[in-house]
Amino acid sequence: MLDICLLGCGGMMPLPKRWLTALMARYNGSTLMIDCGEGTQVAVKEKGWSFKPIDVICFTHFHGDHISGLPGLLLTMGNADRTEPLTLVGPKGLERVVNALRVIAPELPFELRFLEINGPEQTFDLFGYKITAFKVNHNVPCYGYVIEIPRQGRFSPERAKEQGIPLKLWNPLQKGQTIEQDGRVFTPDMVLGPDRKGLKVTYTTDTRPTESIARHAEGSDLFICEGMYGEPDKLEKAKAYKHMTFTEAAHLAQKAQPAEMWLTHYSPSLVRPEEFMDEVRKIFPNAQPGKDGKSVELKFEEDE
Repeated sequence: MLDICLLGCGGMMPLPKRWLTALMARYNGSTLMIDCGEGTQVAVKEKGWSFKPIDVICFTHFHGDHISGLPGLLLTMGNADRTEPLTLVGPKGLERVVNALRVIAPELPFELRFLEINGPEQTFDLFGYKITAFKVNHNVPCYGYVIEIPRQGRFSPERAKEQGIPLKLWNPLQKGQTIEQDGRVFTPDMVLGPDRKGLKVTYTTDTRPTESIARHAEGSDLFICEGMYGEPDKLEKAKAYKHMTFTEAAHLAQKAQPAEMWLTHYSPSLVRPEEFMDEVRKIFPNAQPGKDGKSVELKFEEDE
């Protein structure tokens, strides 16, 4: 099971009832965060989730509304006696930007590990998550993210017995280990069926519509996409500032056909997103306006 929570869905500036951009995912005891805008700590507390199991934070880009909450979060994690390393993923310049922000959080009892994205696309396997960063179209280097939980095929004891695989090797092979014993090499594919459908979430914000977004969002269980402006007359403004309208996001979802789409990263002037959803749903029916604290439990098909 993969828990997803849209902690904050605001863009540019926080509002009394809307925090800035941040997403949290929880799987198998590990927590992943995408972006960390101002107010993220309060949003986490309001949701009732914990800072302690955060293992990795991914950044789409380095505008303040996406990273300004990081120094305070690091201090809180340090004050909670965290000693485990924290992995940070983001565009080139990540280490320089974070170290500049750390002027106000200079001493931490845990190590920061930096993974800077190279090229238009890069995949990282971290803490059970398969994380794919892909470049989008903003006025600074910016990436969307695909978060996947792969699921291996079913274990077949019958196949293991037929091939004379010792019982003590069954468990390591199920865990993906390759073992050499008595002159034989045993591999996981000898006892596992074909990979089963895993879980997939695509998240993108601060961008014009791109082919890369539709391609990566294809087949997602959840597609979370920027909807900076709901008003049709804001299209030219969206183009000028490299953002996206509700209907543009809907057309991306129409191409990608995820199970569901949530809109996020609203302009401060967009007070009631629901007012513009009728037009969105004409294009992609299973669309929802995001809101702070909106969450879902995504389950593997066989578990439903």
